Amino acid sequence: MVDIERKEVKVSALFNADLINVFEYGEETFGYNAAKVFIGEIFNFVWNLDSMYLAHPECRFIPTKSKMYRNIILGTYLIIYRITPKRIEVLRVINSKITVKNIRAARSVKVQ
Repeated sequence: MVDIERKEVKVSALFNADLINVFEYGEETFGYNAAKVFIGEIFNFVWNLDSMYLAHPECRFIPTKSKMYRNIILGTYLIIYRITPKRIEVLRVINSKITVKNIRAARSVKVQ
């Protein structure tokens, strides 16, 4: 088995804002407990990216030769992240029903 280099996981400010929106929508639609469980699932995927970043497919809306943009599909949401030489940058959590143009805009998200 090949050892995967562990990388630091950083999240963008937009990711944090998206989480609030996802939680609020989930709470209004499905209730507090369901929204809390769903946010927990998102965090479970994100914090496991340190060693599992290659397990998810390339984001078909942001293709590159290096396949640096990847996504996790969770229900109707995409968790979009970027693989850099030093770290994993989690860019957005967005509803997959938005326009492709808005999904592609995740390329320009900066992570501190």
